[in-house]
Amino acid sequence: MRILLVEDDSKIARAIKKGLEQENFAVDIAHDYHEGIGLALTQEYDALIIDRMLPGKMDGAQICKEMRRKKIQTPILILTARAEITDRVEGFEFGADDYLVKPFAFEELLARIRALLRRPEKMLPEVLEVDDLKLDTKLYRVERGGVEIILSRTEFALLEYLMRNKGIILSKEKIMSHVWDYDSDVLLSSVEVYISYLRSKIEKPFKDKKKLIHTIRGFGYMLGDKL
Repeated sequence: MRILLVEDDSKIARAIKKGLEQENFAVDIAHDYHEGIGLALTQEYDALIIDRMLPGKMDGAQICKEMRRKKIQTPILILTARAEITDRVEGFEFGADDYLVKPFAFEELLARIRALLRRPEKMLPEVLEVDDLKLDTKLYRVERGGVEIILSRTEFALLEYLMRNKGIILSKEKIMSHVWDYDSDVLLSSVEVYISYLRSKIEKPFKDKKKLIHTIRGFGYMLGDKL
């Protein structure tokens, strides 16, 4: 799951990014309106966290307004030091989905993000299942045929993305942009490497079971029944 965080306070941004990455999210950071709107309109995200007060004339609510004007319906959580009802109402009118007043506990931020991702428009279940492979996004547990499989954070994020897109061919570029954040030092070949890691854990030990990850030459990878 990939999140864009628009926050001008570097210390707060780093803390949120670190916490979310520990929860297996890929996080891109922007520090002002122009950087934030540029990423929001050109990259694919599962959710946005936007500070209301940004440097310059354009604040975070303007990012919401512009995204909704462009018909981009990605869930948006606004962070703000303003607790007044009028400020919150204005944020909602501009297209925000939720509002969190500073200071806040990271646990509440995480809970609100997860709640946004479970809204009907997204329909993202907590437990994903493909054949006898099961992935629990809340407990960070993967098992096949009842046997637990231990994955690294990146392997887990990659498998989750493949399972959420069961039956869909995903290019290396799309996988890379969704599983790794914008600043990661990663190459297209890294996707191949991590696909290999996954196969060694969810296929090779289960030789009596069907293969689930398929290479579609010239296009990318797909998880599910082979085309």
